[in-house]
Amino acid sequence: QVQLVESGGGVVQAGGSLRLSCAASGSTFSARRMAWYRQAPGKQRELVALISSLGVTTYAAFAKGRFTISRDNVKNTVSLQMNSLAPEDTAVYYCKSDSYGNTHWGQGTQVTVSS
Repeated sequence: QVQLVESGGGVVQAGGSLRLSCAASGSTFSARRMAWYRQAPGKQRELVALISSLGVTTYAAFAKGRFTISRDNVKNTVSLQMNSLAPEDTAVYYCKSDSYGNTHWGQGTQVTVSS
């Protein structure tokens, strides 16, 4: 059974930073592709960044240069460092795990950026 628990969301002023973390339970974390998605009110959920089991990263255009995804295969965590936040980054951020055809989502953490 895979469980994902996000933390680190909150309210921050425009230009500020936040670091989100996702703690994963279950085995074979190192073999999973991990990703962060976000969903703003009235919008579809969208990919923010992903990191493969080998540590290869991919970013959405809006995240490049501002966000950094990383993983710790000892602690079974994946993090998202977000800098230069803007009001349009306001959303619920979700952690996602993919492995062997199985997909799991966390419950999400709210990020609110005030102008």
